[in-house]
Amino acid sequence: MTSELLLSSLKLIMPELIIAIGAMVLLMIGAFAGKKSGPTIIGLAVALLIIAGLVMFWSGQGTAFGGSVVSNSFTHFMKVLVLIGAVLSMILSVGHEEPEYLDRFEFPVLMLLSTTGMMLMISANDMLAFYMGLELMSLPLYVIAAINRDSLRSTEAGLKYFVLGSLSSGMLLYGISLIYGFTGNIGFEAVANQIQLGETGLGFIFGMVFVLAGITFKISAVPFHMWTPDVYEGAPTPVTAFFASAPKIAAMAIIIRLLMEAFGPAADQWRQVVVFISIASMLLGAFAAIGQTNIKRLMAYSSITHMGYALVGVAADSQEGVQGVAIYMAIYLFMTLGTFAIIMAMRLKEGGNVENIDDLAGLSSTNPVMAFVLTMLMFSLAGVPPLAGFFGKYFVFLAAIHAQLYALAIIGVLSSVVAAFYYLRVIKVMWFDSPTVEFSRVAGELRFVFGLGGLFAIGYLLFGGPLNNAAGVAAAALF
Repeated sequence: MTSELLLSSLKLIMPELIIAIGAMVLLMIGAFAGKKSGPTIIGLAVALLIIAGLVMFWSGQGTAFGGSVVSNSFTHFMKVLVLIGAVLSMILSVGHEEPEYLDRFEFPVLMLLSTTGMMLMISANDMLAFYMGLELMSLPLYVIAAINRDSLRSTEAGLKYFVLGSLSSGMLLYGISLIYGFTGNIGFEAVANQIQLGETGLGFIFGMVFVLAGITFKISAVPFHMWTPDVYEGAPTPVTAFFASAPKIAAMAIIIRLLMEAFGPAADQWRQVVVFISIASMLLGAFAAIGQTNIKRLMAYSSITHMGYALVGVAADSQEGVQGVAIYMAIYLFMTLGTFAIIMAMRLKEGGNVENIDDLAGLSSTNPVMAFVLTMLMFSLAGVPPLAGFFGKYFVFLAAIHAQLYALAIIGVLSSVVAAFYYLRVIKVMWFDSPTVEFSRVAGELRFVFGLGGLFAIGYLLFGGPLNNAAGVAAAALF
């Protein structure tokens, strides 16, 4: 590789380099400054992510490192969502009232490294770069899930996530080895060309299924969802908010790129798998959440359901479907982070957070603003018009109908009706039950995040146009 090619390649991955090098610098600052440097490191980390986002639009588009990395409108769109998710999750960690384990400087550094992995994974253009990005994303997540070492629930969550994550990585590697063995290539475009020529055997189909199994673990899709409720409940709430947002967006982005670019000619084979996973996720998430009393576990099953809805757009295998998924993930990001900000605000005056749905009883009389915002977020998650969540579902279901996947769209609508029950139950508890506890004053950081989520849910009709246009440009880059 000539020096000119190397410089052009480095320019394309400049945002990732800024975050990775910045994380190393912040690690050294934290190591020398001591334990009290946590809040400062978080502030610098947020600034670093914002700078990386701005640089991304300067770095341009194209391929780098011999085609291993690609940068286009789709990767830019999804990376922006990942950066927003990481920034808001760090802001939530500042507003957390129990900082004895989150004010360590290692926490933002690990989040930065994980974000670097997500961005590299989104831009990956061959199986090796994809796997390296996935592992760089996952390894810090295993650590921050168990960052509260004094909590049995947190350490259990980290261990479960690590063991099951290792299993999924093994399945993914086995699938990649089968794909390489039966196509002789690891590049997305080269694999697609081999499929087009019809020179792949049954082993390739098995490899594709194993790769899909490994990556759908990261979005908590059924039947690879088993870690989600326990990890969501056990991990510190700011960590759970991060888990529920940025990694899922990155994983969904690489699923779309794998299926549309690498496995595009084999759409008849992979569509069956995606349709099954989508239906199973929508139904299990909808019904399993009904009996939940812990709001973090309820949000875990809610996220499983929402990933099922997003996969409806993927199954459509069209530009319209990809655009719908991109819009859906943007809406999901703000709804989820807004909800988790309110969950973090459920802190008693005498100290200690509560997580039961019944603890929200009478919130409309004790904190009407927070009750109103959570009501709007719950209605939006349920898909009630004219809130943002309705439009997310509308676009993916419309894409499925245009692709003649009528049964999938009908099942999606019916599961939305079932899911509405547990969202409405939260609203009923807030507005119609008598208060049992009173929460302490809400931190400014939490008010900012749940206010942002509420504004996004309510005001989508006003500013949804530019988002839809950006998602359309992003989807066009894959077709």
